[in-house]
Amino acid sequence: MDDAMDDAMDDTLDAIIVGGGMVGAAVAAALGQAGMAVALVEGDGPPEAIADDAPFDLRISSLNLASQQLLEEVGAWPFIPEARRCPFRHIEASDETERRHVHFGAADLELPDFGHFVENRVIRRALWQRLAELPNVTTHCHTGPVAWLPGSHRTLLELDNGRLLAARLVVGADGAGSRIRELAGIATRDEDYGLRALIINVRTCLPQQDVSWQRFTPDGPQAMLPLPGQHASLVWYGSPEDTAEREALDHEALRQAIEQAFPQRLGGLEAVLGRASFAIRGRHAERYVRPRLALVGDAAHVINPLAGQGLNLGLQDAADLTERVTAAFWESQDIGGQSLLAGYARARRPQTLAMIAAMSTLHHVFTGAAPLRQAGAAGLAVADRLDAAKRQVMRRALGL
Repeated sequence: MDDAMDDAMDDTLDAIIVGGGMVGAAVAAALGQAGMAVALVEGDGPPEAIADDAPFDLRISSLNLASQQLLEEVGAWPFIPEARRCPFRHIEASDETERRHVHFGAADLELPDFGHFVENRVIRRALWQRLAELPNVTTHCHTGPVAWLPGSHRTLLELDNGRLLAARLVVGADGAGSRIRELAGIATRDEDYGLRALIINVRTCLPQQDVSWQRFTPDGPQAMLPLPGQHASLVWYGSPEDTAEREALDHEALRQAIEQAFPQRLGGLEAVLGRASFAIRGRHAERYVRPRLALVGDAAHVINPLAGQGLNLGLQDAADLTERVTAAFWESQDIGGQSLLAGYARARRPQTLAMIAAMSTLHHVFTGAAPLRQAGAAGLAVADRLDAAKRQVMRRALGL
């Protein structure tokens, strides 16, 4: 490190968070309310206010109980209006015939629900509202890092607006294309599943539901995520070519195509309200930490969204890391020390690898040859009868 540059710095922050999305903002809120001096660096601007009657956005996340608990602990949950969140109490998965399926019920775990479906923008807005209440958290918007200079006691981060920040710890939360991960020289392993997912917001004929279901087909899954009122978010996997054709349909033609292709349990659709598609790809960082740097969320891992666990994994990263950092801070220990960061990596990497393996297996089984699909369908039927195993699976999925 350049000693002259190091000496020129006035103040050393406790932590710099690169990326102001849901996971990065959660980290900033957790460390900020613990009393640490935190800078949040965000390439975009702060989230805009959302009108009460605004249409539901296409980007929806499933928040499990552990994620909800983190949002409650950092003070963001009260900023999520009840009218913008939908609880779900049942989860079902079936084969393409729907004769073989597995059902999970919150009541089986003596829980009121499994969690909530909430728009990403609502979650992010709630976290930033909480950050505004924390005077020791400063935000640097419309900028990003161009240089990362780790030292023995602190790290320097140079931003593209010429600003130079110093901190004991840098947290990379800037998404799948993480710039800080690139600057730290951390490689990734990528996987392209050869599919696209079409996300469709609809208004349903049925009243609000509390069940999220998924049907596995040879072309990829079809899923229904309930939203408040008579609304739902549908996910329709397919080849890039088929997805492009569906996405190009007008609203009425797409509505008819959905009713023909989706299970009858969906019920009728009053209208298609919006649609967008994205490629199904995986990305996993070969390491989660470097000296005085930790990666969280999509900067560390992007998994197949089959089970909707991407954000939950990221928020579990945030919870684990901030718990370790807060404990070290309160005990006047080094919050960016090697042993602390190594402990974080040892805890989180196996959990993520297990989830990646599970999602990859599901994908290859249910989109594979007929014998594989039949074996997968039989597995669903067997799993539905194993109550103890089902409870254990759900406890893990809920982060309990």
